[in-house]
Amino acid sequence: MTVNLLDFDLEGLAVFCDGLGEKRFRAVQLFRWIHQKGASQFDDMSDLAKSLREKLKGIACIQAMPVVSQHMSADGTIKWLFDVGDGNAVEAVFIPEADRGTLCVSSQAGCAVGCRFCSTGHQGFSRNLTTGEIVAQLWFAEHFLRKHLKRDERVISNVVMMGMGEPLQNYNALVPALRVMLDDHAYGLSRRRVTVSTSGIVPMIDRLAQDCPVALAVSLHAPNDALRDTLVPLNLKYPLAQLVAACHRYLAHAPRDFITFEYCMLDGVNDSDACARQLVARIQAHPGAWCKFNLIPFNPFPASGLLRSKPDRVQAFAKILNDAGVITTIRKTRGDDIDAACGQLAGDVKDRTRVMVRMERNRNLHAPLLAASGNQAEEVSA
Repeated sequence: MTVNLLDFDLEGLAVFCDGLGEKRFRAVQLFRWIHQKGASQFDDMSDLAKSLREKLKGIACIQAMPVVSQHMSADGTIKWLFDVGDGNAVEAVFIPEADRGTLCVSSQAGCAVGCRFCSTGHQGFSRNLTTGEIVAQLWFAEHFLRKHLKRDERVISNVVMMGMGEPLQNYNALVPALRVMLDDHAYGLSRRRVTVSTSGIVPMIDRLAQDCPVALAVSLHAPNDALRDTLVPLNLKYPLAQLVAACHRYLAHAPRDFITFEYCMLDGVNDSDACARQLVARIQAHPGAWCKFNLIPFNPFPASGLLRSKPDRVQAFAKILNDAGVITTIRKTRGDDIDAACGQLAGDVKDRTRVMVRMERNRNLHAPLLAASGNQAEEVSA
């Protein structure tokens, strides 16, 4: 059985190479070829000893996930659907902006948290992704985009763990993947530009602060426990007081001096002036400008029974927070024409995956995506 080298951070790869009788500098060379240059064939790694290349061919590979489909939005957002086997799929989304390129990455196939407003949660949970499957989303997207955009320099400047799944429920695979993203011999991303989003698993927030502190975003969505219990079931285990205290502890280790609170605006549910004032009171109970709010327009799907807050209501809600000194922004929707906006990922992935994977195996549709240098979005429909 071959080993997928995408599963290793640099330390793991050094241990692997040591087991082959190779020195650490060989692991560094190999790591750079894989992540900086996007090499997937050992014969392309010209500065590796031929003996090592031959040795690696028999025991290792650099294996990305098959691409089931690629969709490009009118605003430049690109969404990829990756086959992870057994009828499951995950999605990653690239969001281009003038000053950055952000990749939204999945950590699980499905999600077990079951937030009421999230279509992924309604799909249910299938399994955790491996480190290699998390890293493969960045590996594929970065090197595809360089070819597609005809650029030699790095395209992806920010990674947000805000795709399918709850990252902190897949902690053992998440942390090595984060280390690959941050490593100067790989993608060299700043800790400030890698964000883990969590629905609030308090013990794992504390562990992340010690093991690999990056920017932290917390899916809050309610100002009190009674409401949050109905929207984010995890609140029953880790109520708001515990969650806010964990956020404060995290600040001592975080690369930024604030925590981002995500707040999905739901018409008539959590968007009243009273809710805004409750949030202000909860935030001001802890002195200082220690957090920011990101108000997210809800992207409706039939099973939720929820509606998007009206624009003037969102503006009024934001004004209450801003007037109280709580920095608040309203997220622009991106990619909603291809179901790539927040909360929309994988609303019907399972049905599409079964059909698409069968078509892909018959027609080998993903190969052009891996090799193309500027081809237009491949769209596959059942």
